[in-house]
Amino acid sequence: MKIQITFGGNKKVNATINDFEIKTDQPVPSGGEGSAPDPFTVFLTSLGTCAGIFVKTFCDQRNISTENIHLEQDVEFDHVKKLVHEIVITIIVPNDFPEKYEEAVIHAANTCLVKRHLRDEVIFNTVVKREA
Repeated sequence: MKIQITFGGNKKVNATINDFEIKTDQPVPSGGEGSAPDPFTVFLTSLGTCAGIFVKTFCDQRNISTENIHLEQDVEFDHVKKLVHEIVITIIVPNDFPEKYEEAVIHAANTCLVKRHLRDEVIFNTVVKREA
């Protein structure tokens, strides 16, 4: 999979994959215009949306309506390490959601591919290549 990263002026950095463009910017206090989420927020959002698609799929397979289901994600930072300490994803379901599926829907959300990639070490290589 190839993702092309380009610069959109000032602090804007955008990613193009297939026919989609994901725009990012920095907040105003960091010199950006605040016109789009910053890259780290996009990363955090990918965790919640990934969990969401697994919840959606779980419900669809059981003919459970997702009309009144949503997820909330809370992020707690360790201000000493300046890193995320804990991420809590809460699946909000209506009162008629089958109780027998509560643990199973949690398990489904936890199988998110983005989250699973954080559990194992990923090798990062950064290189410079000159155009021919």
